Amino acid sequence: MRYINELRDGEMISQIYLCKSKQTAKTKAGKTYYNVDFQDKTGTINGKIWTIGPGIEYFEPMDYVKVDAQVTVFQGTNQLNITRVRKCQEGEYDPVDYMPSTGKDPDAMYQELTALIRTIRNPHLRKLVESFFLEEKEFGNRFKSHSAAKSVHHAFMGGLLEHTLSVTKLCDAFCRNYPVLNRDLLLSAAAFHDVGKLYEISPFPENDYTDNGNLLGHIVIGTMIIRDRIRALGDFPPQLAAELEHCILAHHGELEYGSPKKPALIEALALSFADNLDAKMESFQEALANGGSGWLGYNRMFESNIRSTGTWDKES
Repeated sequence: MRYINELRDGEMISQIYLCKSKQTAKTKAGKTYYNVDFQDKTGTINGKIWTIGPGIEYFEPMDYVKVDAQVTVFQGTNQLNITRVRKCQEGEYDPVDYMPSTGKDPDAMYQELTALIRTIRNPHLRKLVESFFLEEKEFGNRFKSHSAAKSVHHAFMGGLLEHTLSVTKLCDAFCRNYPVLNRDLLLSAAAFHDVGKLYEISPFPENDYTDNGNLLGHIVIGTMIIRDRIRALGDFPPQLAAELEHCILAHHGELEYGSPKKPALIEALALSFADNLDAKMESFQEALANGGSGWLGYNRMFESNIRSTGTWDKES
């Protein structure tokens, strides 16, 4: 099997992929075409069916399809120019090959995250965080297997845990460098910051936005989840509750990035930096993994023509 992260510009392929989404669109000239997203365990790739006719069989999202196509590059990202498609039957594919997952051990990551949680000293915050991560087995199992995004970063099984652990570790490092930070508040907020994604995004293989995800978003959903638990626990200091909720509400840093509030606490600012740093680093790593060596072309997220390192000797 030729996996998506192995595809290179110009090559012709005939492979089976999972159709994640399919949209009918029109060119500026009014010609109908299909815009399709495909997935395997290594990632996703967009494809275009410019000519709808013989060789293009009917298929729907969540179908496994065999695709004949040429790999092209558009704005620094691989894309498929599709000439033939047919729906596959059971037995032609192994679903395991199409569920992208973390390359790390989820159980080991979860143990590392809960070890950090156990270092929280404030009894109210520790009781709150432990009520999710240590006391609810179903929550833990869902958290370990869920993705952190539909497509942007950590869009794989275990991605939510991998991202949350990384953000929490970054916040822990910030606390060592900036003693002014309230470590208990910051680590609690880091553990919770994306908990709403459990309800914003559906599980694999769909891994798409739910109705609540589209209507509310994970920031609001997560804040509601934490507020409900605080009320259920009782005897939680109101100011501390408001500060924790603020960190979650402000963790995207800017209003235009989806945060209902901009950071007003130094802990909220630190969390927004940690979240953005890990998201950007993962996105750059994914671009490098999918793009080969040398200059990789313009990347919309970084608004730059990006390049892998270690290529100067080859170019000289």
